[in-house]
Amino acid sequence: MAETEQPQIYLITPPEFELSVFPETLARVLDSHPVACVRLELASRDEDRIARAADACREVTHARDVALVIDSHLMLVEPHGLDGVHLPDAARSVRAARKALGEDAIVGCFCGTSRHDGMTAGEAGADYISFGPIGATPLNDGNCVDLEVFDWWSKVIELPVVAEGALDESLVAQLAAITDFLAFGNEIWREEDPAAALGRFIAAMG
Repeated sequence: MAETEQPQIYLITPPEFELSVFPETLARVLDSHPVACVRLELASRDEDRIARAADACREVTHARDVALVIDSHLMLVEPHGLDGVHLPDAARSVRAARKALGEDAIVGCFCGTSRHDGMTAGEAGADYISFGPIGATPLNDGNCVDLEVFDWWSKVIELPVVAEGALDESLVAQLAAITDFLAFGNEIWREEDPAAALGRFIAAMG
């Protein structure tokens, strides 16, 4: 567990957004609260659209000294000056990503609900791992991460861990002492005022 008293904030972009609007919204959130990292996670598979979104978000994040990683698209990291990649496939691609991007890039890894996958990803060279979903939604299969996994991880493993997926204020309060990062995506972007929504989650950390 990091020595900070509270988890750091990790933001996940909406799966779809207007390039003419979202960067300004992101800037307002980053100007309102300390954020450690932003993950660009678009549902689109249009390379040009993803590239333009990466450039727009990078201008906002790097102006504020916030890291920007991209979900999956390893080959876009270096051409667009991004800080790293977030891999969605547990530990399978970590070694290849590290080899491709070098030691200075951030390589993160989503490991679902599997403690074993998390440890394997760490051994393969991941800089952080994430577990999720934390809360249940109508869109997942009901298989959520047991909060005991975070408690165990914080006591045994030094590798930073991110909690993500369907967080609410009650879950945030329970996780605050046992995770290094809390990740917020649609939990804040669906609100009329995302900065205020993030503020409520930060307050819930206690």
